[in-house]
Amino acid sequence: MPDSSSLAEALLQQSPGCSWIVSRKCGFQAVFGDSVPIFGKAASELIGRQLEQVLDKETAAAWCGRFERAFQGEPLMLRERRGKATWRVIMFPVHLEGPEKLAGGSANEITIWSKAEQELRTTVLSALRAQEFERSMFAKFLHDSVGQNLTGLGMQLDLARMDLEEVSPESCERIAQIQKILEPIVEQVREYSYELNPSAVERAGLRSALDRLAIRIRPRYAGTLRVNVDPSLKIDPKLAQALFQIVQEAVENAVQHAGCSSIEIAVKSTRTGLTMDVRDNGRGFDPADVLEGSRGLGLLSMEHFAAEAGLNLSITSNRGAGTTIQATALRDE
Repeated sequence: MPDSSSLAEALLQQSPGCSWIVSRKCGFQAVFGDSVPIFGKAASELIGRQLEQVLDKETAAAWCGRFERAFQGEPLMLRERRGKATWRVIMFPVHLEGPEKLAGGSANEITIWSKAEQELRTTVLSALRAQEFERSMFAKFLHDSVGQNLTGLGMQLDLARMDLEEVSPESCERIAQIQKILEPIVEQVREYSYELNPSAVERAGLRSALDRLAIRIRPRYAGTLRVNVDPSLKIDPKLAQALFQIVQEAVENAVQHAGCSSIEIAVKSTRTGLTMDVRDNGRGFDPADVLEGSRGLGLLSMEHFAAEAGLNLSITSNRGAGTTIQATALRDE
C-alpha cells in the first residue's frame, strides 16, 4: 500500500483544481494539478521560477502582493475570473522547519456557484431600479409640493409683513423671525430633493452636479477633492446622469473605506470617446478579494448604472496604491 506522502501527492496531482507552494521571493517550489487556467502556464514552466519570469509585469505584481499578505500570516479568499470560468482561490502561510517563509494556495472552479450569484445580482439590480423610481417620486413630491408650498408661504408672509408694517411693528418683527426659520428649511428641502432626483443632473449639467457633490462631501472629508470637467464637452443628459451616479458611488467608497487624502474626478474627451476617472490615493484593495464585502453594494451599483447607459466600467486597484474607477463611452463610428 502506498505511504501517506504518495497518497497526498496523488490526491493533489489528480485533483480537478490546482495547488501550489511559493517561497518568500515569489518562486514556485511545488505545483500540483493543472495550473494553466490560473497562471496561464503549465506546472513545468512554473516550478523553480519566479513570477516575474513567467507572468506579465502587472499580473506578477498582483500575485506577489497576495503572496506577501499570506507570508504575513493573513489568509486570503479570492475570486478570479478566467474567460467564462470563475475560480475560488485560497492562500495561506505554510509553516515548516527552517527559516524560509512559504505560502500555499489552491484554486477550484466555482463557475456553477457564480451563475447562482449572478441570478442574485440580477435580483439586487431589480431592487435598485425600484429604489430609483421611489427616490424620483419622493424627490418630485418634495420639489413640487413641499418646496413650492413653503416658498408660497414665504411670499404670503412677505405680503403680511408689508400690510402690518405701519399698523403693528411688533407683528412685523415676529413675522421676520418666522421667515428666518423658514428660509433654511426651504433650502434643505430643495437640496434633499436635488440629491434624491437623478434627473436633476439633466437640468443642471454634469459639472454643476459634481460641484454640488463636492460641496456636500467636504464637511465630512478632510482631504483634497478636485473636480475637472472639460468645458468643451457636450454630454447627453442620460449619459451625464449615469456618470454622476457612478462618481457619487466611487467618491462615497473612497471617503468611507479608502483612508485617502486626495480624490480627483476628471471627465475628458479622448480620441475614442468620453472618459471619466475617479482616482484616490488610499490604501487600495484587491478587486478579486471576496472578503472586501464592505465595497460590494457600491461596486454593484456602479456596474448597474454603467450597464444601463452602455458604459464600459473598469476598476484598477492594488493594496497600498490607491484606486481608479473609470467609465468610458466609445464614440460612434
